[in-house]
Amino acid sequence: MEEYRLHANLIEKYLQKDAASFTREDLIKYIVDHKIEMVNFRYAAQDGRLKTLSFYIYSLDYLKSILTYGERVDGSSLFSFIEAGSSDLYVIPRYKTAFVNPFSEIPAVDILCSFYTNEGKPLESAPEFILAKAHQYFNQVTGHVFKALGELEFYVIATKDEQFAPTNQKGYHESSPFIKYNDFRNQAMQLISQCGGKIKYGHSEVGAFSDEEYIYEQHEIEFLPVPIEQTADQIMIAKWVLRNLAYQYGISVSFAPKITIGKAGSGMHIHMLAEKDGHNQMLENGKLSDVARKMIAGILSHADALTAFGNTTPLSYMRLVPHQEAPTNICWGDRNRSVLVRVPLGWTTEVNMAASANPNVQTDSPSKPEKQTIELRSPDGTAD
Repeated sequence: MEEYRLHANLIEKYLQKDAASFTREDLIKYIVDHKIEMVNFRYAAQDGRLKTLSFYIYSLDYLKSILTYGERVDGSSLFSFIEAGSSDLYVIPRYKTAFVNPFSEIPAVDILCSFYTNEGKPLESAPEFILAKAHQYFNQVTGHVFKALGELEFYVIATKDEQFAPTNQKGYHESSPFIKYNDFRNQAMQLISQCGGKIKYGHSEVGAFSDEEYIYEQHEIEFLPVPIEQTADQIMIAKWVLRNLAYQYGISVSFAPKITIGKAGSGMHIHMLAEKDGHNQMLENGKLSDVARKMIAGILSHADALTAFGNTTPLSYMRLVPHQEAPTNICWGDRNRSVLVRVPLGWTTEVNMAASANPNVQTDSPSKPEKQTIELRSPDGTAD
């Protein structure tokens, strides 16, 4: 169908259906039709990294079995709070997360998994289940779907190149040749999209400097709002892609909140919105709604706990200093990048800006996009 021609996820494009509706039979069809030889189960452990359990597919029955029943793993090696005396867990694949592995030399499909106990129940302490349960409770109490997106900031660290050096701390939206690794970031965006990530855009960020040996380029990849569980999956996969691609390039990437004093730190800002019946509930008559204001109040009242989870190392607090576009006070404001919660521009104007920018071209006036979010600016890349 025409609507799937631009989809980046190769399985979606082939099956002509959204990943959310993938079935076991869909994945079997793709694997058989494309001569896929391996299936990799992926799951996040306590350290936030994607772990891997690989299966070489030797028969249709074996493929059906692992897709249906999953496999057994040692939970005590994945989570410090699980004792070795009773540590067996099941990892069960979530079909909607399947993607073609862009790095495997052997054709492979990877699938994110959930943890289950010996009784066949979700592991209550698994971060993925805690998030899903919290979202379910939010939906039951409010009737809203909680959507979010992450802004993933990182530094590329590579051997110094003297040609067309960027201006110190002036890398924001800079272009080649002053920024050397735009192509790296763009390729990462392509691969993340093929792995199921919904990306809004990417660009170079403020941080741009060098020392005697290396250049340090700051970049950002920002996602689109999706249900909160998918937000976490996207960020996790994006880090995995960036690290693998950097390894291929022979460079390093760092999600550390602070590289050095006096230079721009890297955050992982989280935008969020509440949705009901498919419509964004953050605005009412062009202004912040009561729903949005209640969300802001909730964030401010729990700022200490959110900071503990979102800023987990001493380096985190070297980033949260004045004059670095980072929050230092528990407050909120419109378009202010130094507050804890920012209300960014949300396309609330009635002006047809496309018509103004293109005066000789007739443009229609479609309904305004429902893009308003609120942004929590404290978290950083240590919030695995």
